[in-house]
Amino acid sequence: MKTRLFMNQVAPEGYQAMLGLEQYVEGTSIDKKLRELIKIRASQVNACAFCIDMHTKEARKLGETEQRIYALNAWRETPFFSDAERAVLALTESITLLAETHVPDEVYEEVESYFNEKQIAEIIMQIVTINAWNRIGVSTRLMPQ
Repeated sequence: MKTRLFMNQVAPEGYQAMLGLEQYVEGTSIDKKLRELIKIRASQVNACAFCIDMHTKEARKLGETEQRIYALNAWRETPFFSDAERAVLALTESITLLAETHVPDEVYEEVESYFNEKQIAEIIMQIVTINAWNRIGVSTRLMPQ
């Protein structure tokens, strides 16, 4: 497989707008390791090889363990994640699979037990942003290095 097109070259204005959204989420109060877990999990669900490669490397740089990275796609069946992380991972999957899940109240309410309204908004923006990047990566067949 080869990359179909490079969005930053073909539509630089749109790509810059996406970078602006990325800069916003990078400046939020959400823990950097948690942000990377969100990015990895959504990218796994969306099968975005480029983003999985990028964000597992970033997570390692931040000190995330191999064990947790490898177990992320089975997070429900492992003891490696906190209750707050589990709530965020459930929300990540639910938003990523929006057409199937419609983000049930119980998923949202679980996140509310660990995060305030501003943090929840930031988490949702992180999930939305990585899903947008995944859609760019998958539709253009962006290849990992």
